[in-house]
Amino acid sequence: MTHLNSFQFIPAIDIIDGKCVRLSQGDYSQKTTYYEQPLDAAKQFQDLGVQRLHLVDLDGAKSGRIINLHVLETIANQTQLEIDFGGGVKTEDDVRMILQSGAKWVTVGSMAVKQKDTVANWLENFGQEKFLIGIDVKGRKVATDGWLNVLEVDVSEVIEFYFKKEFNHFFCTDISKDGMLQGISEALYLQLINEFNGLKLIASGGVSCIDDAIIAKEIGCKGVIVGKAIYEGKIKNEEIKQLLT
Repeated sequence: MTHLNSFQFIPAIDIIDGKCVRLSQGDYSQKTTYYEQPLDAAKQFQDLGVQRLHLVDLDGAKSGRIINLHVLETIANQTQLEIDFGGGVKTEDDVRMILQSGAKWVTVGSMAVKQKDTVANWLENFGQEKFLIGIDVKGRKVATDGWLNVLEVDVSEVIEFYFKKEFNHFFCTDISKDGMLQGISEALYLQLINEFNGLKLIASGGVSCIDDAIIAKEIGCKGVIVGKAIYEGKIKNEEIKQLLT
């Protein structure tokens, strides 16, 4: 059983057309396919000692409705990984389906920004421990809808709303860094951790090597989501094992 009192190394599997892919800077036209079967990637991560997986339905995020729920079901049924799943979550029925399909956490992104009261109701109805709120940013401005829209909303405004409701489990992705292997947004994460006492923040985007994961841990992040650096071999299996021991 994982918990956020210890630092977590969290591989990401992004899904388009049922396949494990990565985008560069959230651009759907800059897509690389790494695994035809995401389950193959998930099993490899589990073999390394990873306990948690970040699963993103990019088709769902773009279209506004969940499309790749079958991938969640397959991985949940055939591994022991604890999974957070998001992309296209719009309704209470979506939340229920995701949890019933084997996810431990429902990841809410665009809805958490655009329909805060609705998401606050979900937190109350299902339990806060079943959610992870993801905030995508360019600079400090919040982006929504699979990163297609950038709003005039500061990331702190979103965190503050949920913090007042005693919810503190977030990850933050800097789109400008995502998939670029140029390092994490250390300064932004430090600002947020210092601004919100007790914030359980997971770093996401830009991890280029194992040192970036170590930096995230040292500045007070509770975990780091890693994608392209794993698939491109920038982080070796032995380095992952070492970090997890």
